[in-house]
Amino acid sequence: MHDDRSLIEARLKRVLDERIRPAVHPESVPLDVAVWHAPGEPVPVAEGLAAQHNPISVGEMWGPPWGTSWFRVSGTVPREWAGRTVEAVLDLGFDNRFTGNQSEALVHTPDGTPVKGVNPCNQWVRIGASVAGGEQVLLHLEAASNPMLLPPENSFRPTPLGDRETAGSEPLYRLTRMDLAVFDETVWELVQDLEVLGGLMHELPVDSGRRWELLRAIERALDAIDLQDVNGTAAAARSALAPALASPACASAHRISAVGHAHIDSAWLWPLRETVRKVARTAANMTALLEDAPEFVFAMSQAQQYAWIKEHRPEVYEKVKKAVAEGRFVPVGGMWVESDTNMPGSEALARQFVHGKRFFLQEFGLESEEVWLPDSFGYTAALPQIVKQAGARWFLTQKISWNQQNPFPHHTFQWEGIDGTRVFTHFPPIDTYNAQLSGAELAHVEANFRDKGAATRSLAPTGWGDGGGGTTREMLARAERVRDLEGSARVEWERPRDFFAKAEAEHPNPPVWSGELYLEIHRAVLTSQAKTKQGNRRSEHLLYEAELWAATAAVRAGFPYPYERLDRLWKTVLLHQFHDILPGSSIAWVHREAEKTYAAVTEELRSIVDAAQRALAGDPRASTHVVFNAAPHTRAGVAAGGAAPKAPADGRSVTAADRPGGGFVLDNGLLRVEVDGRGLVVSAYDQAADRETVAPGRAANLLQLHPDFPNMWDAWDVDAFYRNTVTDLVDADEVALTDRRPQAASVRVVRSFGSSRVTQTLTLTAGEKRLDIDTEVDWREREKFLKAAFPLDLHTDRYACETQFGHVHRPTHTNTSWDAAKFEVCAHRFVHLEEPGFGVALVNDSTYGHDVTRDVRTDGTTTTVRLSLLRAPRYPDPGTDQGVHRFRYALVPGAGIGDAVREGYALNLPERRVPGDARVAPLVSIDNDAVVVTAVKLADDASGDVVVRLYESRGARARVRLDASFASGSVIACDLLERPSPDGPALTTTADGATFALRPFQITTLRLKRTAIERSAG
Repeated sequence: MHDDRSLIEARLKRVLDERIRPAVHPESVPLDVAVWHAPGEPVPVAEGLAAQHNPISVGEMWGPPWGTSWFRVSGTVPREWAGRTVEAVLDLGFDNRFTGNQSEALVHTPDGTPVKGVNPCNQWVRIGASVAGGEQVLLHLEAASNPMLLPPENSFRPTPLGDRETAGSEPLYRLTRMDLAVFDETVWELVQDLEVLGGLMHELPVDSGRRWELLRAIERALDAIDLQDVNGTAAAARSALAPALASPACASAHRISAVGHAHIDSAWLWPLRETVRKVARTAANMTALLEDAPEFVFAMSQAQQYAWIKEHRPEVYEKVKKAVAEGRFVPVGGMWVESDTNMPGSEALARQFVHGKRFFLQEFGLESEEVWLPDSFGYTAALPQIVKQAGARWFLTQKISWNQQNPFPHHTFQWEGIDGTRVFTHFPPIDTYNAQLSGAELAHVEANFRDKGAATRSLAPTGWGDGGGGTTREMLARAERVRDLEGSARVEWERPRDFFAKAEAEHPNPPVWSGELYLEIHRAVLTSQAKTKQGNRRSEHLLYEAELWAATAAVRAGFPYPYERLDRLWKTVLLHQFHDILPGSSIAWVHREAEKTYAAVTEELRSIVDAAQRALAGDPRASTHVVFNAAPHTRAGVAAGGAAPKAPADGRSVTAADRPGGGFVLDNGLLRVEVDGRGLVVSAYDQAADRETVAPGRAANLLQLHPDFPNMWDAWDVDAFYRNTVTDLVDADEVALTDRRPQAASVRVVRSFGSSRVTQTLTLTAGEKRLDIDTEVDWREREKFLKAAFPLDLHTDRYACETQFGHVHRPTHTNTSWDAAKFEVCAHRFVHLEEPGFGVALVNDSTYGHDVTRDVRTDGTTTTVRLSLLRAPRYPDPGTDQGVHRFRYALVPGAGIGDAVREGYALNLPERRVPGDARVAPLVSIDNDAVVVTAVKLADDASGDVVVRLYESRGARARVRLDASFASGSVIACDLLERPSPDGPALTTTADGATFALRPFQITTLRLKRTAIERSAG
């Protein structure tokens, strides 16, 4: 037989594109269209409906960037269409290759009831299935003219369109089609038949008999079509395909659980206000699709997005609640948003689950057991324990499929965290969270699945996403055809929990992956948009302080605990931890608003802290000040979580002297620091250890500048070749001794480079074995990367980076491709390096990106740790990080891991001084410095109980005694949601607290019930 595959495949493509698809809507009449352009931000529905509309014709331009236009479309169904199915076909000027990243609209009836969303891949609105003819049609479209900021060629060129303030007012879209049309279901079904069989045929081996059967079936179907009468011959063509579609799958075919899905970034290439509308459009579409397809199941994550629908589109929310009750619209994830998981702090990541799961419980009575994070940029090794303590069982992502160097070895496995907790995890081998169930995707699943022989099933999140859109009727049709089709994987719609339960049951001994799920791409998100990251870090610590001091004042002085304000503020901070906001990969509009939001959050939290501390401080007319210590370790004689009048100076002092050859020497008896004439730290000598910290011949606090132009994904990526070129910033405009008090001495260093300027203050304080560095950068560079380097005289194979509720070790070497790929990593408050007997910590107040390398000298090893301070990518925000920034970090020689933990908290939780004369005992005290308290608060149920969360911080076992300074009736171990939990440590209760033991990095939440006497006194 002659090989005529290419001839028939080309025939199929042309006939489908030019004859069959156009015949889906064989007859049409134009609608009358009028439009009103809202002058500013989106308006309420009633205002859009009532506005004065002006005529507009197909072919005219409409929609300035970020504008809202209300279209009114009207017409009459022709009487000759009686008995036929009629749809409105509405094309606003879409690019049909994308959905969610451009214009879209929500369709309303004249009374304002939402009907469905229209977008590039979903342009129809059903008018009637069997019309009488003569019906009047009137629809209103709230259309968003959002600019397309992700071009098809991924050019990542700078654009002013990412902010309404710079986008201009020229219309972006040309109205393309506004018609009433007959819908020919038979032709539409033929399109689906041909797409499924044609897609499957392309993926089968050329020597497969099934491939040739499909080729001949398609040929017969094309022969059956009269190209001048497609609608009249479509049924015959379908009959020719029926035998091929009826052939069942083989017994060993892979099983795919399809889950309707619409990944909606809570902000990305659009602002938060647009996401509010995106979720309404998508939810309206999906609830309508659920009514038409009884087998369909749709899953949506992010409690924040449900809350937006509830607040802004209550009529859509009622449909969502009904579908949730039926078990077909499935809340998943259990988090407030699909957050980044690397940078949120310990308590913040826990609260993502607290607020997310509580919303689902209160609104729907559902306990979400699957964590749903398909698109975050890597996953902290602390997550398995947090997941389990939030009451979840399973974890899902697909982002690790983006790894540039090392394909992940499993698709279904147990993920083990830093404390040993394991969570059953699945990576969908379809390698996308926007699956369309195409032949290519289904073939990829079977070939790609790495657990063959041990497991037989995987999950496929199915629907248009990123900007929403969701599942389409075409995807439903594909799923129906491949439910049981020879040559294909079997597909069925299934709830995530049902998939996980089956997958877990069939794979009882899956492989184990221990440690973080490091994403080998998008490493630069640890640095982009520094102000967003600083706003997050500082808000997290202020929330901790606000809860601590408000709870203390409530118990001690009857202070009204601000439940509602704290709840709202937490949700605001959690929202901004979304995986394109906190990572700095959103448009300028998003980060401009984030900066304003963080400023407002800071002001409100400071007001709560100030009010609570004034209630505790005693007489405000006293000549003394009360020092409040929110850090989890005693500081300057003030207990952790307590306050006391400021203690007098203890007599220790700092000396400052000129250094031979230029510069200065600072000495406090613990640490001697030499700053040379260039303003660089050439010595940091630990006098107790008789040990130099800085590597011989090297200089610390060396600012280094790299070119930064990755191959793609500018705000997201830094490619390894950036290291090939570096400029050391060693020229100083000024090196001067600016502070020479007995308690502290400081050196000021000023540098200019390019169009930028850096001012640094290096301070050594009496009694502290720590060099503090305050850095202010007026940053005006473009496509540059600024780092601060500390070359240390240390030999070590690994280093510790703080993560949530502990730390993770990473290698200093590059033995394997997995090690080499980690050339930029995340750390929270500290990086710690240690060889036996001597360690060094580098602590910071707002930096996340770091890198650590080592070089061998003739006389030892230099291990260099660098903080990533600033970048300047130009996409998607062309002005990223331009302006003035301030960073604080500190070098701590002679530090053990406990010192690193302590100094990291101390830098981020500075003491506060309030006029007064009172001593304030901590609500709770811990007798073991290895155990760190991350929350002291009143219980969320407003019962008045005190809730304490703590963890073991050094990676070792710890015995702990917790003492309460108030009358406590009982102490109960709880989960993160403050519910009694059998999985907490065994408690031995005492008259005023409890004793217990912790495993390495174990998190424990304790609920202390206050006695009736205590409550009445409070």
